[in-house]
Amino acid sequence: MSKLTLIIGNKNYSSWSLRPWVFLKQKQIAFDEKRVALFTQTTDKELAEYNSDSKVPVLKDGDLVIWDSLSILEYIAEKYPHVNGWPVEQDARAFARSVSCEMHSSFFSVRNELPMNCRKKFKNIQLSSDAEREIERIRNLWRQCRTQFGQQGKWLFGEYSIADAMFAPVALRFAGYGISLDGIEADYVTCVLNQACIINWIEAGKKEKEVIEEDEINV
Repeated sequence: MSKLTLIIGNKNYSSWSLRPWVFLKQKQIAFDEKRVALFTQTTDKELAEYNSDSKVPVLKDGDLVIWDSLSILEYIAEKYPHVNGWPVEQDARAFARSVSCEMHSSFFSVRNELPMNCRKKFKNIQLSSDAEREIERIRNLWRQCRTQFGQQGKWLFGEYSIADAMFAPVALRFAGYGISLDGIEADYVTCVLNQACIINWIEAGKKEKEVIEEDEINV
């Protein structure tokens, strides 16, 4: 079996790169990591060979190249079925796919107003009504996952799944921007922040020197 290579962007900023990275780490699947600094003069050249439209992450498995976070996670789940990328029970699996796809395609105000930034902590962020509505939607989804399907463990569906990987950057955002949480949602963010691999990712992000101005906010 060929060894995987995951091409990622800046750990401080690249929320999409975090998703397959944290899943591979959490499930103890061996892979090589290649980091490409984003928005530099050499970024396009470094990513050109992967046919990903200069986007990260990209997964290489031998000669096969897969891009887009959710596609990569689906591929990993199929290649390593023993790690249970999706919940085993059918109803839980369908719900997990729904929330993961919603994360993939939605929450644009949260993305724009709360860009991932591992190096900083923010207070008193002024959010738009759209962002506040999206945050409440995410909180409701987490509560639904935990109460309906997550009673047998500490993750959204009990056992760690693709859904947890998809929402990992959101948990980091909520913690970094001081979003008010309580109960199930607060416990879930704490659970994410206590992952050894997440701790390592955040520390690596803090050590990076690059600054991507469009992902920095001043308050």
